[in-house]
Amino acid sequence: MSAPRSRRNVAIVDDDPGMLRGLSDLLGACGFETDVFSSAEDWLDRGASHRIDCLLLDVQLGGISGLELQRQLNVLGFTLPIIFMTAFDDEETRAQASQAGCLGWLRKPFSSRQLIEAIERAAS
Repeated sequence: MSAPRSRRNVAIVDDDPGMLRGLSDLLGACGFETDVFSSAEDWLDRGASHRIDCLLLDVQLGGISGLELQRQLNVLGFTLPIIFMTAFDDEETRAQASQAGCLGWLRKPFSSRQLIEAIERAAS
């Protein structure tokens, strides 16, 4: 039996290296553990083996989109709390994410407070 974890682990998927670094640094400073992935394909290759409490996922990614990754995770039976982040907020995309089980939606740029509150709600 393993010891209980006291820190929440957030996986971040974004194709912008600066955004990945910034989010990882911010969340680390707030007491979260982070795993970063530069694409949906990278997450599928490495992320499924990680124990995470929340997936912070960009909608617009090169290759597989964030929405497509969410659909694939649903088909595979993964029940992860997902928070989408996007600079391209539109009703149709938001509705698709919501129908697939998205627990949070952040429009870039967002405040650190909005991010932490969304993670706390999704990972609780």
